[in-house]
Amino acid sequence: MYTRETDVLVVGGGVNGAGIARDLAGRGLTVVLCEKGDLASATSSASSKMIHGGLRYLEHYDFSLVRSALKEREVLLRSAPHIIWPMNFILPHHKKLRPWWMIRIGLYIYDFLGGKRTLPPSRGLFLTGTRAGAPLKMEFKRGFSYSDCWVEDSRLVALSALDAAERGAEILTRTECQSLEVKDGVWTAMLQNVLTDEISKVRATMVVNAAGPWVANTLKMSHADMNLHKMHLVKGSHMIVPRLYQGDHAYLLQNKDGRVIFVFPYEKRFSLIGTTDVDYKEGDLDEVRISMEEVEYLCGVINEFFRQQIKPEDVEWTYSGVRPLIDDGKESVQKITRDYLLELQEHEGAPIMSIYGGKITTFRKLAEQAGDKVVARLGKGGKAWTADAFLPGADASMQVFDTFLKTFKREYNWLPEPLLYRLARAYGTRARDILRGSKRTFDLGQHLGDNVYECEVRYLVDVEWAMTAEDILWRRSKLGLHVSEVTVANIEKLLHAIMNERSGAA
Repeated sequence: MYTRETDVLVVGGGVNGAGIARDLAGRGLTVVLCEKGDLASATSSASSKMIHGGLRYLEHYDFSLVRSALKEREVLLRSAPHIIWPMNFILPHHKKLRPWWMIRIGLYIYDFLGGKRTLPPSRGLFLTGTRAGAPLKMEFKRGFSYSDCWVEDSRLVALSALDAAERGAEILTRTECQSLEVKDGVWTAMLQNVLTDEISKVRATMVVNAAGPWVANTLKMSHADMNLHKMHLVKGSHMIVPRLYQGDHAYLLQNKDGRVIFVFPYEKRFSLIGTTDVDYKEGDLDEVRISMEEVEYLCGVINEFFRQQIKPEDVEWTYSGVRPLIDDGKESVQKITRDYLLELQEHEGAPIMSIYGGKITTFRKLAEQAGDKVVARLGKGGKAWTADAFLPGADASMQVFDTFLKTFKREYNWLPEPLLYRLARAYGTRARDILRGSKRTFDLGQHLGDNVYECEVRYLVDVEWAMTAEDILWRRSKLGLHVSEVTVANIEKLLHAIMNERSGAA
């Protein structure tokens, strides 16, 4: 049986786990991360895909969280402009809901809390006769505009894990932590590869429990659950429909129940609508699905505001995730804090730190604070470093993505335009690694269909831990919305051949 020795074992390959592994590896600590599925295979790929302060949190007086998130928005925008970019939001004013003056004051506060910023400030709008107002019903004559950012959430996780690996961390996907116990003051974890059933052992000085909705399961496994913090599991669901309007702007829609719903332009041909907030008390965490009630709810909000009416039959795709929120005693799901808690405890002399709550926007700050605690507890490791660092695919030359894109187009002007843009957006400067040595489409390897080529699939397998067509089509990309069944079959056939090559080489 193979045994790994490491400073820290991170359990969980979502955004928090990948971010913490990256932070710790960059401080010079040895790190092993295990994830029972694919990277970002649960909550972290089921977000609303925003880097934002959380305008609606102001109503609950969560000013500290909003301020911290807005500062992080600027940090993340600089760190990965290929997968994070500004987005303009239109907030139509509903006369029967929040008054005009209240929203205006809230937006002023939002601008103020953001401090020094690169994004435009909020402003009032007359919607009648404008592009922003064109998709809306006639009664919505006034509104507001403000700025936040979009993020390719599952790519954020993959790139964080990649940065961790390039700094020395070992990333083990499809590897489940089966047991955790303390022996002689050191954690011993038994890991099982869920594909091969192979068992290996990790001896770690410290464990970071970043299992998201499964955080309680990991603590119980370790027998360190005496001080288990109470959580509130909340399901958020989204749905994708044919595009509702033209333009790159998004909408924030108020609803009668106090919630807000976002509508985003998505993958050129679609609109993304979400999210719901539903208690999730007894469902299977491995099989989270949208309900018909949620679909009808989202359709109802859209139909309240938009001229184009939608119905459940229009839905092309859905996704859902469960967020492990800190149970702060609030009865309403909407009022529960989206902040996070890092709880460090000792079990038989061995430290374990559990991560509760959090949101994608604050993942880097969460990881940095976790890193500070780990370094303090272990008595070794460097200082915080990620605030000024780039994620893979970004560098100082890419601070304006459009400038990078023009350069990339000149270098690879023989590539089909849609493929060129997609590679630039998904991989940034790392797209050159995929295309290295290629001077024509023939050099890209087998054309699998729909502008998907062998070289990209091999890169995702070799570099980004992709193993299945689902990994490639729905997490490393959203090609699943665009490609044919023939292309999917060709990708699966190529993956099978690559896995056979690997097993043969082994």
